[in-house]
Amino acid sequence: MTAATHSSLFPQVPESADAVLDGLDPEQREVATALHGPVCVLAGAGTGKTRAITHRIAYGVRAGIVQPSSVLAVTFTNRAAGEMRGRLRQLGAGGVQARTFHSAALRQLQYFWPKAVGGELPRLLDRKIQLVAESAARCRVRLDRNELRDVTSEIEWAKVTQTVPADYPAAVAKSHRDAPRDPAEISQIYGMYEQLKRDRSGIDFEDVLLLTVGILQDRHDIADQIRRQYQHFVVDEYQDVSPLQQRLLELWLGDRDSLCVVGDASQTIYSFTGATPDHLLNFRTRHPDATVVKLVRDYRSTPQVVHLANGLLSQAHGRAAEHRLELISQREAGPEPAYTEYADEPAEAEGTARRIRDLIAAGVPAGEIAVLYRVNAQSEVYEQALADAGVPYQLRGAERFFERQEVREAGVALRGAARAGGNDSLLDDAEDLPAQVRAVLSTKGWTTEPPAGSGAVRDRWESLAALVRLAEDYARAKPGATLADLVTELDERAAAQHAPTVQGVTLASLHSAKGLEWDAVFLVGLTEGMMPITYAKTEGQVEEERRLLYVGVTRARLHLSLSWALSRSPGGRASRRPTRFLNGMRPGSVAPGARGAGGARGAGGVERGSGGRRKRRSPVLCRVCGKTLTDAGEMKLMRCEDCPSDMDEALYERLREWRSDQAKELGQPAYCVFTDKTLMAIAEAVPGDEGELAGISGVGGRKLERFGADVLAICAGQELEGADEED
Repeated sequence: MTAATHSSLFPQVPESADAVLDGLDPEQREVATALHGPVCVLAGAGTGKTRAITHRIAYGVRAGIVQPSSVLAVTFTNRAAGEMRGRLRQLGAGGVQARTFHSAALRQLQYFWPKAVGGELPRLLDRKIQLVAESAARCRVRLDRNELRDVTSEIEWAKVTQTVPADYPAAVAKSHRDAPRDPAEISQIYGMYEQLKRDRSGIDFEDVLLLTVGILQDRHDIADQIRRQYQHFVVDEYQDVSPLQQRLLELWLGDRDSLCVVGDASQTIYSFTGATPDHLLNFRTRHPDATVVKLVRDYRSTPQVVHLANGLLSQAHGRAAEHRLELISQREAGPEPAYTEYADEPAEAEGTARRIRDLIAAGVPAGEIAVLYRVNAQSEVYEQALADAGVPYQLRGAERFFERQEVREAGVALRGAARAGGNDSLLDDAEDLPAQVRAVLSTKGWTTEPPAGSGAVRDRWESLAALVRLAEDYARAKPGATLADLVTELDERAAAQHAPTVQGVTLASLHSAKGLEWDAVFLVGLTEGMMPITYAKTEGQVEEERRLLYVGVTRARLHLSLSWALSRSPGGRASRRPTRFLNGMRPGSVAPGARGAGGARGAGGVERGSGGRRKRRSPVLCRVCGKTLTDAGEMKLMRCEDCPSDMDEALYERLREWRSDQAKELGQPAYCVFTDKTLMAIAEAVPGDEGELAGISGVGGRKLERFGADVLAICAGQELEGADEED
């Protein structure tokens, strides 16, 4: 045999059933030999769960205990199913069915449809979004492209949670879910979508599961035929099972208990799609005689990385936290995780690019390095920094920043405004370049406040907000720059990042990194508001954010870097705080509930970024309770959001009415005059002269000159000139 045959690419098939067990650790061996009755494998990150369950199947097949054709192994992605089939072939267990839930259900549906229903199976829709758009139009609800994606996702969530259109509003309220539109509207669109689909003899992806469940519930003869075929079931990533998938699994099983499930509640990060760890956590309750095996030997990460991962979960709350696994690294010691604080986001991106370049120079392949962030809109600054540093990169699970639809549309709008110049009425009252960009992008969906919740609308806003920030930074760097100059800058950046895709550093969101691993991982942007994300309000949502960070940490084999920036742009207010999830682990921080400086649970020194020595501004204190303020809106009010307010409500309403009139006159959104927070601050301070008014955050020199007289007159209770005539 050639040397290549002996390589890891062509491993030798084990000679016997016992040889299949060679190389397994004691717990993995327990999994592999537990072939009877229900089995629950609680497998931490990097503990070899796929190895354990594939060896279990192969051992049963090679020992003659199970027939290959009687085993159905299900997982959640085609990639994972393909990997499982490949490993089983290498172990001499070909013929085992390893499929996704949808693939297995579709196969059964196609086979049994003529017998159960008659005729051909209805056409499977490639994409449901077009039909959702038509349904919305018929309901006379206007949806833009991003709202359309979000409503489609809501319909998918409703179906996997077995929620019918009429029950959707109640289900949303019960689950504390942020709906992208009025739940009653979505319920109406959902109902119309189902009607149109039936009228046109079509089915969607979720119907594949629903129809299979329906047939197995109604036709016991068909259910019995499937149960005679498949007698042994294995479910990977069981923490991600939806209620609909769990129901299908129960129907496949019938009254038997030959089931092995594998999962980790601490890696549940897809609850927004309907996934729930409850089925994993309740497994022992449903199957009191189950064999439960815990895999905690981590073969992926160094003790230093594992120590940080364990520390993250030690502070977790909720039911999943009660079942957390304490990992034990099986690797030699490596470098400590690096915690780095930067002055601003560009400095963070540049510092990350420099460190990546150093790692590559030291021999780490670019393909073994990843930069992971919370939302895709964060990618642009890292794309730019890596391009500037000459480091090849590839994006996973997202379009390049300048290829996104909303960014292309924004570019067209900015280019048109730049060509029109002084002839564009939209720019008449824009005082500077950033104001011009904000005015243009407000027509594309940008607002001063982000939309509630997550989804495509939020993603679009994040992309537009990134362009606004870029304009602000560009104007600060080049004070005399025009809108045309900015457009040229955007074109140059886009051209520089349209190079052919190469094998390089991976840029990915934390969600899309699940199931992957690299030698070196950079977790960036770890500030409050991004991790946990702003719209994570309930304890359950915050805990899912913690688990998301845990997933990010456990992607690293050897090198792990965690970083954050104190401000968004150079010279900005250093008001940001590192994520609460690192409290008690990053050096100098205090664990929740601890007093004093305390020792850091996770070792490793703090390396400050290149801008970290900039002079700090004095902290802003709440004028009611004295607490240090970090939120921009609270700093504008000079008090905590929930501290008692002495605002003159009547004055605030008069100011809002005046602002509305001004905005109509100028043809701009109201926030371009003054934001709500600034008006609240004015109504609380009730300034008596220009000096007092100028001291309120949000009232700059230009606005003082333009609106100061009106605002002071309103504060003094005077009628504005011309108001009576207008009335």
